[in-house]
Amino acid sequence: MSEALGLYNYWIVIFLMMTGLYLVISTGNLVRKVVGLNIFQASVLLLYVTMGRVDGATAPIFVEGRETYTDPLPSVLMLTAIVVGVATTAVALALTVRINEAYGTIEEDEINEQEHAQELAG
Repeated sequence: MSEALGLYNYWIVIFLMMTGLYLVISTGNLVRKVVGLNIFQASVLLLYVTMGRVDGATAPIFVEGRETYTDPLPSVLMLTAIVVGVATTAVALALTVRINEAYGTIEEDEINEQEHAQELAG
């Protein structure tokens, strides 16, 4: 039991991943889908940062008496992923605003109905 509790970071990752996936799959609201993708991304970031941690290790600054160092690469890659995620979120929300202007709604079902009606009419 104590081993399972010691891996609480992984339990949080699983919970966030499933929450994000549920929001993306279950809802037709485009803003909620973007929020779900952001939650999913946060879980992946947490997973990589958690996996990059080494018990008893120090920053990669060479000091006498220390033999175990952590690799800074996972943290650096996650900083890059955060920047890409923010840019992707901005583009997704901008597209959502444009879709709302064009169709008057951000609900996927209503947009599909309008598209289908336009196909039948024209």
